Amino acid sequence: MFTLAMIQMRVDFHQPEANLNRAAHLVAQAAADGAQLCILPECMDLGWGTPEALQLAQPIPGAVSQRLCQIARENGVWLVSGLTEKAGDRVYNAALLISDHGEILLHHRKINVLTGVEDVYAIGDRLSVADTPFGRIGIDICADNAVQSLSVGHTLARMGAQMILSPCAWAVPPQREEGLPYGQEWHVPYGHLSSLYGIYVVGVSNVGQVTCGSWQGWKAIGNSIAYGPDGKALAVLPYGEEAQCVRSIQLQPKGVELQGTALAERIYQKLTGMLPSE
Repeated sequence: MFTLAMIQMRVDFHQPEANLNRAAHLVAQAAADGAQLCILPECMDLGWGTPEALQLAQPIPGAVSQRLCQIARENGVWLVSGLTEKAGDRVYNAALLISDHGEILLHHRKINVLTGVEDVYAIGDRLSVADTPFGRIGIDICADNAVQSLSVGHTLARMGAQMILSPCAWAVPPQREEGLPYGQEWHVPYGHLSSLYGIYVVGVSNVGQVTCGSWQGWKAIGNSIAYGPDGKALAVLPYGEEAQCVRSIQLQPKGVELQGTALAERIYQKLTGMLPSE
């Protein structure tokens, strides 16, 4: 069993130094409370969807990724974080898994980048998993776990991931009424993947105002969620543009019973209702 910290932080657009300083403070707080692995939101350096990413994004390795590696190393924690990546003439919505020694072990590029920002981000080109002291981890980003994109999560699970960790940026339009239920579009796929494969699925969103891009005027509202291997919610963080918080949860990944063709056949049986009675 280990402690994972969901860091639902405010992200200010075009303020990478301020955002990284805030992340460093919150990671240090989580580490002091016993966290061994921390998750930060999507595009936590520049904000999601900003057209300025074309000018402001940094390469990996680069200034932002090096600072994230420093944060992980100085606090002795493993870290998953979203960031904006410049690679040649392309910009990617990226995420990293960094060890407690500051080593980059996974580098994901978002695949389901969403209509409205396809002129900002290139489509991702990789999926991979990494073995860690906590189990085998896969990372993806936000809408990579949407119902219409579940092939991403299926692939990570079939690669042996015991947990899928996902930096997110969940936002709502300004006219949305306060108090309305939110998040069913995430609870459904998270519950599906977690129960189908017996894994953890955790998504951590930012909070704050969306001040530019195709969603300008919207509010990032957190409401980060974690699902356990039984397909039930372990944690639902507060909703609201001011709802910055850190929530630590205990995870105990199950051993991988099946893989390869045997796993594929088992999942097919579950999905088609052909599972023998037990």
